[in-house]
Amino acid sequence: MAGRSYSPIMLALSLLLLLSFSDVAQAYTRSGTLRPSDCKGRCTYRCSATSHKKPCMFFCQKCCAKCLCVPPGTYGNKQLCPCYNSWKTKEGGPKCP
Repeated sequence: MAGRSYSPIMLALSLLLLLSFSDVAQAYTRSGTLRPSDCKGRCTYRCSATSHKKPCMFFCQKCCAKCLCVPPGTYGNKQLCPCYNSWKTKEGGPKCP
C-alpha cells in the first residue's frame, strides 16, 4: 500500500522534470539566445560530421556571430534558427552550414 501512495507523487515529479527539460531544449535552439562566446563550441559540434571542417567552422562561426543561433545536430534543423536559415550566398544557396 505504501508503494501506491508514492505513485501520484512520482507522476507529479516526473511531469515537473519533463517540463523543466523541455524549457532547456527550447532555450538551446531558440533563435538569438546564444552569446558570441558559445559559438565555437556549438559550431564544433555542428561541423563534426563533415569532411570539410575548416570552411564549415568558418561559415558556422560567421553565421553564429550574426544570428546568435546554431541549429541543433550536425545537419538540417535550420528552421529552428530563422536568421541562420535565411542568410544566402550571392548565388542563392545557403551561406550557413
